[in-house]
Amino acid sequence: MTGSAAPTGGSSDGPAGAGGPAGASGPAGAGGPAGAGAGAVERVPRRLRADAQRNVDSLLEAAKAVFATSGVDAPAKEIADLAGVGVGTLYRHFPQRSDLVKAVFQRGVDACADAAPALAAAHEPGVALAKWLLRYTEFLATKRGLASALHSGDPAFDALPGYFMGRLGPVLGSLLDAATASGEIRADISPEDLLHAVANLCQPVADDGAAYSQRMVALLIDGLRYGAGLQRS
Repeated sequence: MTGSAAPTGGSSDGPAGAGGPAGASGPAGAGGPAGAGAGAVERVPRRLRADAQRNVDSLLEAAKAVFATSGVDAPAKEIADLAGVGVGTLYRHFPQRSDLVKAVFQRGVDACADAAPALAAAHEPGVALAKWLLRYTEFLATKRGLASALHSGDPAFDALPGYFMGRLGPVLGSLLDAATASGEIRADISPEDLLHAVANLCQPVADDGAAYSQRMVALLIDGLRYGAGLQRS
């Protein structure tokens, strides 16, 4: 993310390159079908057949990888080829490029949120919190390819900040509460503050990348531990 834990805005460009229909018929943020805007984030998707769900999963994984290296305007064919499906399959599931960008982002948020209970069950509270923050850091690194779209002001992405905080705020709050109660970290930071702090530490750095972010977040975690015992005494 670019200076904020929650995204704002998106891209209205359709898929670049060959293989995709031009204009509004390709995955573009603005000018898409009704419901492709903010409300689409909260819409319950219909159940897909097993083969269709596999195609969607493959497309989302491929899009995440392509967006991270080539940006959100990468050719539709590049994404479809990596997923092992046809371009028509990509457009059938994601008629607008904003649909695909939103789905990739939400999938990453959901995976990050869903990791918290398993970490809490497997580790002591302070360790679970540290591991989750590093997991969150990995998510932010993979999201860099989406940043230009998410911050472009496209109304198709208006609901994503609320989705982000609604999913990640509570799970981080639960981890923080447990680690604070055990006396492993200090008690003077909120989930929102910590989400933003990690996002700010994950700004891209030339010739260093994700490794730099991991080192900075590890230092932040050490800072959370500092003074914890004094606050309990």
